[in-house]
Amino acid sequence: MGQIILVIHVLIAITLVVLVLLQHGKGADAGAAFGSGASSTVFGARGSSSFLVRITTALAVGFFLTSLTLAMIASRQTVPDTVADLIDDDPAEQEEVAPEAPDDEDAPGAGMAPPPPEDD
Repeated sequence: MGQIILVIHVLIAITLVVLVLLQHGKGADAGAAFGSGASSTVFGARGSSSFLVRITTALAVGFFLTSLTLAMIASRQTVPDTVADLIDDDPAEQEEVAPEAPDDEDAPGAGMAPPPPEDD
């Protein structure tokens, strides 16, 4: 469930960035005086601002809703309160492993001759 919402969230974010980049800024109207004013007639007489603003607003609301939903899902995941909760206290499930005794060959000084007796 959370992964589906995350995918939707990322798609909304990418679409929102593209739509914001497509919109005209406040200084874009100055270009109409130099002959580029006819390019906004594709979206009708009022231009693209109304259409793009409505879609951008809807996507922004969707982005906030998916953000809140993802935050709620993340907060509901069980997180241990202490380190003791991480340790399994059931001794029946735990296996005791005894350390292996070193072989005589692996012991330090193995294979060496014993020291000569001291004469006093």
